[in-house]
Amino acid sequence: MGHTRYAPLGTSRKFWYRDDLSVALSSITTPTQQKRLYMDPRMLPLLQGRRVALVDDVISSGTSIVSGLRLLAGCGVEPVAIGAAMLQSRRWCETLDAAGSQWRERTVGVLSTPMLEITETGTWRRPAV
Repeated sequence: MGHTRYAPLGTSRKFWYRDDLSVALSSITTPTQQKRLYMDPRMLPLLQGRRVALVDDVISSGTSIVSGLRLLAGCGVEPVAIGAAMLQSRRWCETLDAAGSQWRERTVGVLSTPMLEITETGTWRRPAV
């Protein structure tokens, strides 16, 4: 993205991470695994009092981006925007709306893809609305 400063959130706990700077994480790719999302405490000064964007590669169900929002809120940070390379279907909208009415309008993606279903003949189509 060309930014010189960023604070990555991670799922691999380092020995200096603090439990109070983590939240439970679930995602569409790992629904049954118990994972946590962590903030490196050394990164807090980069975020506090700054305009912050929360960025993910794909937003599909919305659960992992909401975990990121919860973690940032616990750090006293409210993102001004949520960005993604791909917004996959529209399933994420309901999850994000439940987290706060402001989030959907602050969310942007480079591209949006529909949810497809396979037909009886083996081809893919958009589901009937």
